[in-house]
Amino acid sequence: MGYVQEARENHVKKKVEEALRSKMKQKALKECDQYTARYAECASGRMLSVVWQCRKQAKELNGCLHQYTNDSVLEDMKKEYMLQQEGKESIRV
Repeated sequence: MGYVQEARENHVKKKVEEALRSKMKQKALKECDQYTARYAECASGRMLSVVWQCRKQAKELNGCLHQYTNDSVLEDMKKEYMLQQEGKESIRV
């Protein structure tokens, strides 16, 4: 499959893509809740020192979030959305 054809198949409207990104971020925050709690606990009561005192927790949180918020995940969500839309179209016909 050519790049242009693949791009056309995975193209969704900007509003839909924004909604999918939002959904992806919400899922990531839910899945990484334990890391968020650890980072928040470390950061509590700190100002500038949070940067170096909570580096480990921040790195763990970012690692977890990246698992759920990357281009590959977004592309999979777009494909799933397009398949759902195709299914709706076939029911209407």
